[in-house]
Order: sequence, then structure tokens, then C-alpha cells
Amino acid sequence: QVQLVESGGGLVQPGGSLRLSCVASGSISRISDMGWYRQAPGKQRELVAAITRGGSSNGADSVKGRFTISRDNAKNTVFLQMNSLKPEDTAVYYCYADTSFRRLWGQGTQVTVSS
Repeated sequence: QVQLVESGGGLVQPGGSLRLSCVASGSISRISDMGWYRQAPGKQRELVAAITRGGSSNGADSVKGRFTISRDNAKNTVFLQMNSLKPEDTAVYYCYADTSFRRLWGQGTQVTVSS
């Protein structure tokens, strides 16, 4: 069974940092793109950042200069380093991984930015 398991969410004060991790495990074919979406209460899910297998990345304007996406292909893992967090970054963060057949999703991890 293929699954994505996220970790690293939690409660942090404004200006603080968190690092999210997402590991793909199970019988999976080659993974191409990986990335992160987030969904805040009452809002649509939005793309936060994405990265290709070769390491090219892009991110939402709202997180540029604060969030960095990276990956370890050998470990089928994607990371999201989040710095200078703001209350508006509060959301459930979901990782994804694209295989030859379909997009896989993680279960989500809560990030809360509050004093």
C-alpha cells in the first residue's frame, strides 16, 4: 500500500520556524513532481510550493522569501522549511507526489501560527 506520511506541524509563534517532512512509502513507481498545498478554514486549498525531480521549484507569492522546498529523491521525501511564519500561514498542509499513474496525497498536518 502506497502512502505519504507528513510530520513537523505544530503551534509556533509569529516570526518562528517549522520544517515539514513528507515521506512516500510502499510499492511506488518513480516519483516526478512533489509539493505542498495548504487549506485554511473556509478557504480553498492552495498550492504553496512544488519541486521537480531535478530540483526546479516554484512557490506562491505569499511565501516567497520565507518558505523553501527541497527533496531527497533517494528517500522519496520532500521538505518544506517555513521561516518568518505569520498568522495567515495557519492551515492544514498537505504534501503530494506525482507518479506515472496518479497523484498521491498525504493526510495533512496542522500548522498554527499564534501568540
